[in-house]
Amino acid sequence: VSVVESGGGLVEPGGSLTLSCKCSGVPVDEYHASWHRQTPGKERELVAFITGDGNNARIVDSVQGRFTISRDNVRDLVSLEMNSLKPEDTAVYYCQIQGMSSNKEFWGQGTQVTVSS
Repeated sequence: VSVVESGGGLVEPGGSLTLSCKCSGVPVDEYHASWHRQTPGKERELVAFITGDGNNARIVDSVQGRFTISRDNVRDLVSLEMNSLKPEDTAVYYCQIQGMSSNKEFWGQGTQVTVSS
C-alpha cells in the first residue's frame, strides 16, 4: 500500500495551494480519506474528511470556507484545495486513508506547507 502526498511548498499569505494524495495498492473507494496537519510541538490535527464514495465531507472550523477536500476514485486521488492561506496554516500536511469496513489505516509521509511573506 502506498499513500503519497504532493503539492506542498512556500506561498505568501492570501495565496493558494492544492495538495494531492495518490493512493495505490488498495481499492480506494473502500476507504474514507482525511487530511491532517502538524506543527512542531503540537499534536497532529484533523483538517478535512471525506467518505469513500465522496458524497460527504467535513471541514474543521479553523479552515472552513477556505479549504475544500475532494476525491477522484478513478484516478485514486484525494485533494485538498487551500485558499486564502494564513501563516498559521504552516504545517506538515498528511493524508490518511481508513478502511470503511475494517480498522486498517495508512498514512503518507507528509508534505510541508509554509505560508510566509
